Amino acid sequence: MEVATLSGTMDDLTRQGFTEQFTPENGELRGVHSGSMFRPGQVAIAEYYRFEGVSDPDDMSILYAIETRSGVRGTLADAFGVYADPRVGAFLRDVAVRRARRLGVG
Repeated sequence: MEVATLSGTMDDLTRQGFTEQFTPENGELRGVHSGSMFRPGQVAIAEYYRFEGVSDPDDMSILYAIETRSGVRGTLADAFGVYADPRVGAFLRDVAVRRARRLGVG
C-alpha cells in the first residue's frame, strides 16, 4: 500500500491544476477562491483518495479531485465515516466518479 499524506496529495493535485478549493453550500459546491457555484450535474470526480490512520480508526479522511464542465478544477476534503459532513455526501450522491485511490496514513 502506498503511504501518503493528505497535505502532500493536495500539493500534488495543485501542481496538476486542481487549484480551486470547494465547499458545500445550499446543495451546491462553491469555489472558495472564485465564488462560482456548481450543481452536481456540472461536476465530476476525476479521482478521490481515502486516507486511513494506523493508530486511530477515527483518523480517516477523503480528498476529492473535482473537475467542472466550465474547466474549473479543484479539491474537496472531508472526514470519512462517522465524522463526514452530510452536506458533502448529499451533494456527491449525484456526481459521476472516474477513479478512486486508497492511500495509507495521512
